[in-house]
Amino acid sequence: MGNESINVSRADSRSEGDPIITVRETNVRYEMDQGASHVLKDIDLDIHRGEILGIVGESGSGKSMFADSLLDAVVEPGLLSGEITYYPEDGMPIDVLGLQPWELREFRWETVSMVFQGAMSAFNPTMSIKEHFEETLDAHGWDRDDGLQRAEQLFADLHLDPYRMLGSFPHELSGGQKQRALIALSLILEPEVLVMDEPTAALDLLMQRSILNLLYDIRDKYNLTMVFISHDLPIVSGFADRLAVMYAFEFVEVGQANDILGNASHPYTRALLKSTPNLQTPLKEMRQIDGESPDPINHPSGCSYHPRCPLGDERCTADDPPFYDVDDGHEVRCHYWEHADETIPLSFGGDRR
Repeated sequence: MGNESINVSRADSRSEGDPIITVRETNVRYEMDQGASHVLKDIDLDIHRGEILGIVGESGSGKSMFADSLLDAVVEPGLLSGEITYYPEDGMPIDVLGLQPWELREFRWETVSMVFQGAMSAFNPTMSIKEHFEETLDAHGWDRDDGLQRAEQLFADLHLDPYRMLGSFPHELSGGQKQRALIALSLILEPEVLVMDEPTAALDLLMQRSILNLLYDIRDKYNLTMVFISHDLPIVSGFADRLAVMYAFEFVEVGQANDILGNASHPYTRALLKSTPNLQTPLKEMRQIDGESPDPINHPSGCSYHPRCPLGDERCTADDPPFYDVDDGHEVRCHYWEHADETIPLSFGGDRR
Protein backbone atom coordinates (compact mmCIF):
# COMPACT_ATOMS: atom_id res chain seq x y z
CA MET A 1 0.00 0.00 0.00
CA GLY A 2 2.41 2.67 1.22
CA ASN A 3 5.20 1.55 -1.05
CA GLU A 4 3.40 2.79 -4.14
CA SER A 5 2.33 6.01 -2.45
CA ILE A 6 5.88 7.27 -2.01
CA ASN A 7 7.74 5.08 -4.53
CA VAL A 8 10.29 3.92 -1.96
CA SER A 9 10.41 0.14 -1.63
CA ARG A 10 14.03 -0.79 -1.05
CA ALA A 11 13.53 -2.30 2.42
CA ASP A 12 15.21 -5.71 2.34
CA SER A 13 14.14 -7.38 5.59
CA ARG A 14 17.46 -7.19 7.38
CA SER A 15 15.92 -8.06 10.72
CA GLU A 16 17.20 -11.59 11.21
CA GLY A 17 20.47 -10.66 12.94
CA ASP A 18 21.36 -10.37 16.58
CA PRO A 19 19.74 -7.59 18.61
CA ILE A 20 21.72 -4.41 19.06
CA ILE A 21 19.28 -3.05 21.68
CA THR A 22 16.70 -4.89 23.76
CA VAL A 23 13.92 -3.19 25.71
CA ARG A 24 12.24 -5.12 28.54
CA GLU A 25 9.30 -4.19 30.78
CA THR A 26 10.02 -0.52 30.20
CA ASN A 27 7.62 2.10 31.53
CA VAL A 28 7.46 5.88 31.77
CA ARG A 29 5.10 7.54 34.20
CA TYR A 30 4.47 10.99 35.60
CA GLU A 31 3.15 11.41 39.13
CA MET A 32 0.32 13.95 39.07
CA ASP A 33 -2.26 15.23 41.53
CA GLN A 34 -4.94 13.30 39.63
CA GLY A 35 -2.86 10.11 39.75
CA ALA A 36 -0.05 8.45 37.83
CA SER A 37 0.08 9.24 34.11
CA HIS A 38 1.49 6.28 32.16
CA VAL A 39 2.96 7.38 28.83
CA LEU A 40 4.90 4.20 28.08
CA LYS A 41 3.53 0.85 29.24
CA ASP A 42 5.35 -2.48 29.61
CA ILE A 43 7.43 -2.22 26.43
CA ASP A 44 9.23 -5.36 25.25
CA LEU A 45 11.01 -5.02 21.92
CA ASP A 46 14.23 -6.07 20.19
CA ILE A 47 16.00 -3.80 17.71
CA HIS A 48 18.04 -5.93 15.31
CA ARG A 49 21.51 -4.95 14.15
CA GLY A 50 21.46 -3.40 10.67
CA GLU A 51 17.69 -3.15 10.29
CA ILE A 52 15.38 -0.21 9.74
CA LEU A 53 12.65 -0.47 12.37
CA GLY A 54 9.57 1.65 11.74
CA ILE A 55 7.53 2.85 14.74
CA VAL A 56 4.05 3.96 13.71
CA GLY A 57 0.91 5.15 15.48
CA GLU A 58 -1.37 8.10 16.03
CA SER A 59 -0.05 11.35 17.50
CA GLY A 60 0.15 11.04 21.27
CA SER A 61 0.53 7.25 21.26
CA GLY A 62 3.97 7.28 22.93
CA LYS A 63 6.31 7.07 19.94
CA SER A 64 8.53 10.00 20.94
CA MET A 65 8.61 8.78 24.54
CA PHE A 66 9.88 5.44 23.29
CA ALA A 67 12.65 7.24 21.38
CA ASP A 68 13.63 9.27 24.44
CA SER A 69 13.73 6.08 26.50
CA LEU A 70 16.28 4.46 24.17
CA LEU A 71 18.71 7.25 25.09
CA ASP A 72 17.63 7.47 28.76
CA ALA A 73 16.58 11.02 27.89
CA VAL A 74 13.15 11.17 29.54
CA VAL A 75 12.86 14.64 31.06
CA GLU A 76 12.03 14.99 34.75
CA PRO A 77 9.60 14.59 36.41
CA GLY A 78 9.12 11.60 34.10
CA LEU A 79 10.13 8.31 35.73
CA LEU A 80 11.72 5.75 33.43
CA SER A 81 11.95 2.14 34.62
CA GLY A 82 12.70 -1.25 33.15
CA GLU A 83 15.68 -2.66 31.27
CA ILE A 84 17.32 -1.24 28.15
CA THR A 85 20.42 -3.14 27.07
CA TYR A 86 22.89 -2.26 24.32
CA TYR A 87 24.93 -5.08 22.76
CA PRO A 88 28.20 -3.91 21.18
CA GLU A 89 29.73 -6.09 18.48
CA ASP A 90 32.69 -6.68 20.80
CA GLY A 91 32.43 -6.62 24.57
CA MET A 92 29.88 -7.15 27.28
CA PRO A 93 26.25 -5.94 27.16
CA ILE A 94 25.69 -2.45 28.56
CA ASP A 95 22.85 -1.50 30.92
CA VAL A 96 21.80 1.85 29.45
CA LEU A 97 19.73 2.92 32.47
CA GLY A 98 22.68 2.18 34.75
CA LEU A 99 25.19 4.43 32.97
CA GLN A 100 26.92 7.23 34.85
CA PRO A 101 26.24 10.77 33.54
CA TRP A 102 29.56 10.98 31.66
CA GLU A 103 29.03 7.53 30.17
CA LEU A 104 25.51 8.45 29.13
CA ARG A 105 26.70 11.66 27.45
CA GLU A 106 29.11 9.57 25.37
CA PHE A 107 26.50 6.89 24.66
CA ARG A 108 23.97 9.42 23.35
CA TRP A 109 26.14 10.71 20.53
CA GLU A 110 28.77 8.06 19.93
CA THR A 111 26.60 4.93 20.15
CA VAL A 112 23.00 6.04 19.67
CA SER A 113 22.28 9.38 18.03
CA MET A 114 18.94 11.05 17.44
CA VAL A 115 17.39 13.30 14.83
CA PHE A 116 14.68 15.19 16.67
CA GLN A 117 11.52 16.66 15.24
CA GLY A 118 11.72 20.12 13.74
CA ALA A 119 14.88 20.65 11.71
CA MET A 120 13.65 24.21 11.07
CA SER A 121 14.29 25.13 14.70
CA ALA A 122 17.07 22.66 15.57
CA PHE A 123 19.97 25.00 14.80
CA ASN A 124 21.15 28.10 16.65
CA PRO A 125 20.50 30.93 14.18
CA THR A 126 23.57 32.86 15.37
CA MET A 127 25.97 30.00 14.56
CA SER A 128 27.14 28.74 11.19
CA ILE A 129 26.62 25.07 10.33
CA LYS A 130 30.37 24.55 10.72
CA GLU A 131 30.25 25.97 14.23
CA HIS A 132 27.52 23.47 15.15
CA PHE A 133 29.80 20.64 14.08
CA GLU A 134 32.80 22.13 15.91
CA GLU A 135 30.77 22.54 19.09
CA THR A 136 29.71 18.89 19.02
CA LEU A 137 33.22 17.65 18.28
CA ASP A 138 34.72 19.79 21.07
CA ALA A 139 32.10 18.67 23.62
CA HIS A 140 33.10 15.04 23.07
CA GLY A 141 36.84 15.59 22.81
CA TRP A 142 37.08 14.63 19.14
CA ASP A 143 39.69 16.09 16.80
CA ARG A 144 38.21 19.02 14.88
CA ASP A 145 40.10 18.48 11.65
CA ASP A 146 39.25 14.80 11.44
CA GLY A 147 35.64 15.53 12.37
CA LEU A 148 35.21 18.24 9.77
CA GLN A 149 36.64 15.95 7.10
CA ARG A 150 33.98 13.42 8.07
CA ALA A 151 31.36 16.19 7.92
CA GLU A 152 32.44 17.03 4.38
CA GLN A 153 32.07 13.38 3.39
CA LEU A 154 28.64 13.13 5.03
CA PHE A 155 27.41 16.21 3.17
CA ALA A 156 28.71 14.74 -0.09
CA ASP A 157 26.91 11.47 0.69
CA LEU A 158 23.73 13.49 1.23
CA HIS A 159 24.18 15.20 -2.16
CA LEU A 160 25.07 18.61 -0.73
CA ASP A 161 28.05 20.89 -1.41
CA PRO A 162 30.16 20.46 1.77
CA TYR A 163 31.87 23.84 1.61
CA ARG A 164 28.69 25.80 0.96
CA MET A 165 26.87 23.95 3.74
CA LEU A 166 29.58 24.39 6.37
CA GLY A 167 29.89 28.08 5.53
CA SER A 168 26.16 28.77 5.68
CA PHE A 169 23.92 29.94 8.50
CA PRO A 170 20.66 28.08 9.15
CA HIS A 171 18.45 30.79 7.63
CA GLU A 172 20.32 30.44 4.33
CA LEU A 173 19.24 26.81 3.92
CA SER A 174 16.02 25.30 2.63
CA GLY A 175 13.97 22.90 4.74
CA GLY A 176 15.40 19.86 2.95
CA GLN A 177 18.95 21.16 3.33
CA LYS A 178 18.44 21.77 7.06
CA GLN A 179 17.06 18.27 7.50
CA ARG A 180 20.05 16.72 5.74
CA ALA A 181 22.43 18.93 7.74
CA LEU A 182 20.80 17.65 10.92
CA ILE A 183 21.24 14.05 9.76
CA ALA A 184 24.92 14.76 9.01
CA LEU A 185 25.38 16.32 12.45
CA SER A 186 23.78 13.31 14.12
CA LEU A 187 26.31 11.02 12.38
CA ILE A 188 29.43 13.08 13.01
CA LEU A 189 30.55 10.95 16.00
CA GLU A 190 30.09 7.65 14.15
CA PRO A 191 27.12 6.17 16.07
CA GLU A 192 25.88 2.64 15.45
CA VAL A 193 22.19 3.46 15.88
CA LEU A 194 20.31 6.42 14.43
CA VAL A 195 16.89 7.23 15.92
CA MET A 196 14.77 9.56 13.78
CA ASP A 197 11.63 11.15 15.23
CA GLU A 198 9.34 12.40 12.44
CA PRO A 199 12.37 13.47 10.36
CA THR A 200 10.42 14.26 7.18
CA ALA A 201 7.18 15.59 8.65
CA ALA A 202 7.62 19.21 7.48
CA LEU A 203 8.84 18.37 3.98
CA ASP A 204 6.99 17.96 0.70
CA LEU A 205 6.50 14.49 -0.79
CA LEU A 206 9.33 14.81 -3.32
CA MET A 207 11.85 15.86 -0.66
CA GLN A 208 10.63 13.10 1.67
CA ARG A 209 11.26 10.51 -1.03
CA SER A 210 14.70 11.97 -1.80
CA ILE A 211 15.79 11.88 1.85
CA LEU A 212 14.51 8.34 2.38
CA ASN A 213 16.50 7.11 -0.60
CA LEU A 214 19.60 8.85 0.73
CA LEU A 215 19.04 7.24 4.14
CA TYR A 216 19.17 3.79 2.52
CA ASP A 217 22.56 4.63 1.07
CA ILE A 218 23.78 6.08 4.38
CA ARG A 219 22.59 2.95 6.22
CA ASP A 220 24.54 0.70 3.88
CA LYS A 221 27.72 2.77 3.73
CA TYR A 222 28.04 3.36 7.48
CA ASN A 223 26.57 0.03 8.66
CA LEU A 224 23.83 1.74 10.66
CA THR A 225 20.80 0.48 12.51
CA MET A 226 17.85 2.88 12.17
CA VAL A 227 14.71 3.48 14.20
CA PHE A 228 12.31 5.58 12.13
CA ILE A 229 9.35 7.09 13.99
CA SER A 230 6.36 8.55 12.18
CA HIS A 231 2.59 8.90 12.26
CA ASP A 232 2.63 8.59 8.45
CA LEU A 233 2.01 4.92 7.68
CA PRO A 234 2.69 5.09 3.91
CA ILE A 235 6.16 6.54 4.56
CA VAL A 236 7.07 4.00 7.24
CA SER A 237 5.67 0.97 5.42
CA GLY A 238 7.65 1.73 2.26
CA PHE A 239 10.88 2.40 4.12
CA ALA A 240 11.20 -0.02 7.05
CA ASP A 241 12.23 -3.66 7.22
CA ARG A 242 10.00 -4.21 10.25
CA LEU A 243 7.06 -2.31 11.71
CA ALA A 244 6.05 -1.89 15.34
CA VAL A 245 2.55 -0.43 15.66
CA MET A 246 1.96 1.62 18.81
CA TYR A 247 -1.39 2.36 20.40
CA ALA A 248 -2.05 3.94 23.81
CA PHE A 249 1.60 3.82 24.95
CA GLU A 250 2.23 0.15 24.09
CA PHE A 251 3.03 -1.94 21.04
CA VAL A 252 0.07 -3.89 19.67
CA GLU A 253 1.55 -5.47 16.53
CA VAL A 254 5.14 -6.18 15.46
CA GLY A 255 6.45 -7.91 12.36
CA GLN A 256 8.07 -7.65 8.95
CA ALA A 257 6.67 -4.64 7.09
CA ASN A 258 5.41 -6.73 4.19
CA ASP A 259 3.79 -9.25 6.55
CA ILE A 260 1.90 -6.55 8.44
CA LEU A 261 0.77 -4.78 5.28
CA GLY A 262 -0.33 -8.03 3.68
CA ASN A 263 -1.81 -9.57 6.82
CA ALA A 264 -2.50 -6.85 9.37
CA SER A 265 -3.97 -8.72 12.33
CA HIS A 266 -4.74 -6.14 15.01
CA PRO A 267 -8.04 -4.27 14.60
CA TYR A 268 -6.21 -0.99 15.23
CA THR A 269 -3.60 -1.66 12.52
CA ARG A 270 -6.34 -2.49 10.04
CA ALA A 271 -8.32 0.59 11.02
CA LEU A 272 -5.16 2.69 10.62
CA LEU A 273 -4.61 1.26 7.13
CA LYS A 274 -8.24 1.92 6.26
CA SER A 275 -7.99 5.56 7.38
CA THR A 276 -4.73 6.39 5.59
CA PRO A 277 -4.93 8.08 2.16
CA ASN A 278 -3.35 6.07 -0.64
CA LEU A 279 -3.76 5.52 -4.35
CA GLN A 280 -5.06 1.95 -4.11
CA THR A 281 -8.01 2.25 -1.72
CA PRO A 282 -11.23 3.70 -3.17
CA LEU A 283 -12.14 6.95 -1.43
CA LYS A 284 -15.60 5.65 -0.52
CA GLU A 285 -14.04 2.77 1.44
CA MET A 286 -11.80 4.93 3.61
CA ARG A 287 -12.97 5.40 7.18
CA GLN A 288 -11.74 7.45 10.11
CA ILE A 289 -11.14 5.64 13.39
CA ASP A 290 -14.11 6.29 15.65
CA GLY A 291 -13.58 7.39 19.25
CA GLU A 292 -10.49 8.75 20.97
CA SER A 293 -7.26 7.34 22.31
CA PRO A 294 -7.25 6.55 26.06
CA ASP A 295 -6.30 9.13 28.63
CA PRO A 296 -2.86 8.30 30.12
CA ILE A 297 -4.31 8.72 33.64
CA ASN A 298 -7.59 6.86 33.17
CA HIS A 299 -6.32 3.96 31.11
CA PRO A 300 -9.00 1.34 30.37
CA SER A 301 -8.74 -2.12 31.91
CA GLY A 302 -8.01 -5.07 29.69
CA CYS A 303 -7.16 -4.32 26.07
CA SER A 304 -6.47 -0.61 25.61
CA TYR A 305 -8.23 -0.60 22.23
CA HIS A 306 -11.47 -2.29 23.29
CA PRO A 307 -13.53 0.95 23.68
CA ARG A 308 -13.00 1.63 19.94
CA CYS A 309 -12.85 -1.95 18.66
CA PRO A 310 -15.69 -3.65 16.74
CA LEU A 311 -14.46 -7.01 18.13
CA GLY A 312 -14.38 -5.86 21.76
CA ASP A 313 -16.35 -7.87 24.33
CA GLU A 314 -16.28 -8.72 28.05
CA ARG A 315 -13.09 -10.74 27.67
CA CYS A 316 -11.33 -7.75 26.10
CA THR A 317 -12.52 -5.54 28.95
CA ALA A 318 -11.30 -7.94 31.63
CA ASP A 319 -8.11 -9.45 30.21
CA ASP A 320 -5.17 -7.57 28.77
CA PRO A 321 -4.16 -9.73 25.77
CA PRO A 322 -0.63 -11.12 25.51
CA PHE A 323 1.24 -11.26 22.23
CA TYR A 324 -0.09 -14.01 19.99
CA ASP A 325 2.02 -15.50 17.19
CA VAL A 326 0.52 -14.79 13.77
CA ASP A 327 3.50 -16.06 11.82
CA ASP A 328 7.25 -16.29 12.21
CA GLY A 329 8.28 -12.96 13.75
CA HIS A 330 4.77 -11.49 13.44
CA GLU A 331 3.05 -10.93 16.80
CA VAL A 332 -0.20 -9.23 17.74
CA ARG A 333 -1.89 -8.29 21.02
CA CYS A 334 -5.51 -9.19 20.34
CA HIS A 335 -7.62 -12.09 21.62
CA TYR A 336 -9.57 -12.20 18.36
CA TRP A 337 -6.88 -11.41 15.81
CA GLU A 338 -7.97 -14.32 13.60
CA HIS A 339 -11.31 -12.57 12.99
CA ALA A 340 -9.94 -9.08 12.33
CA ASP A 341 -9.82 -9.48 8.55
CA GLU A 342 -13.50 -10.43 8.41
CA THR A 343 -14.64 -7.59 10.67
CA ILE A 344 -12.42 -4.87 9.17
CA PRO A 345 -11.91 -5.72 5.48
CA LEU A 346 -9.31 -3.82 3.51
CA SER A 347 -9.43 -3.08 -0.20
CA PHE A 348 -6.27 -2.22 -2.11
CA GLY A 349 -7.06 -1.74 -5.77
CA GLY A 350 -10.01 -4.14 -5.65
CA ASP A 351 -8.18 -6.82 -3.64
CA ARG A 352 -10.05 -7.32 -0.39
CA ARG A 353 -8.23 -8.85 2.55
